[in-house]
Amino acid sequence: MVRISGGTFLMGSNRHYPEEAPAHRVSVSDFWIDATPVTNRQFKTFVKATGYVTTAEIAPDPKDYPGALPHMLYAGSLAFMPPRHAVDLSDWSQWWSFLKGADWRHPYGPGSNINVLDHHPVVHVSFADAMAYAAWAGKELPTEAEWEFAARGGLDDAEFAWGDEFTPAGQHLANTWQGEFPTQNRADDGYERTSPVKAFPPNGFGLHDMIGNVWEWTSDWYTPRHEADAPKTCCIPRNPRGGHEDASYDPHQPDIRIPRKVLKGGSHLCAPNYCRRYRPAARHAEPIDTSTSHVGFRCISRIVPTG
Repeated sequence: MVRISGGTFLMGSNRHYPEEAPAHRVSVSDFWIDATPVTNRQFKTFVKATGYVTTAEIAPDPKDYPGALPHMLYAGSLAFMPPRHAVDLSDWSQWWSFLKGADWRHPYGPGSNINVLDHHPVVHVSFADAMAYAAWAGKELPTEAEWEFAARGGLDDAEFAWGDEFTPAGQHLANTWQGEFPTQNRADDGYERTSPVKAFPPNGFGLHDMIGNVWEWTSDWYTPRHEADAPKTCCIPRNPRGGHEDASYDPHQPDIRIPRKVLKGGSHLCAPNYCRRYRPAARHAEPIDTSTSHVGFRCISRIVPTG
């Protein structure tokens, strides 16, 4: 782990997506943070020691998904499947598929494996899975503010984790998407999917993959406005007069009320033409029951770590 000395920084951004605004000053205390996302090898050690079974390996409970057809309630996870032709970028179902048998050991379905991916970030982990690993390791998940402060590497208000130029001198410093998403990935950075966690240089704090490679879970509930006093508990009851409802729920699924946490960092699927979220300020809402092939996590400790 890497020790981060606390401080005050400008969190968020007024220059990009609306959920990143308003930019505001935030202070964090000292903490320690993993130098990389948790890897397949580390997660394998956890599962071997505890017998833990991830969310993706358990069939959903029909009570949690009203209206779902019984034959669709099977163990699995969302995996990226690039379409072979141009698609409507507003319809994410054109490149995401809920695959039966996809999980952390089988990132692209039953026929895939992680045999040569020990040093790649673990994926297909839900919020509960990340919390279980953190508790076993004697650690925690970072708050959104702690994560962003660490990602900036001491560069207050910079666009990226290393400065304001995305590819300085033509060098790729993170695993992102090059080409027209989701059909053309030139892999100019050397990777079409995830990459080993130390494949790219660290930021100013010595942390790898703070943007790109995989999105990372934080402990904060999602709100669409990035205010300093955003609620940290879930969830605000429905307004009986039909007013605003807590945004930690997905407004597009009013009957399936799964609260959402904040993801940070972007992933290898972030592209200039679709998802410019390969920046420390970027944030995304993720239902806590969801696992995908591009979401992982790292842990922090607010006390001096042992071992």
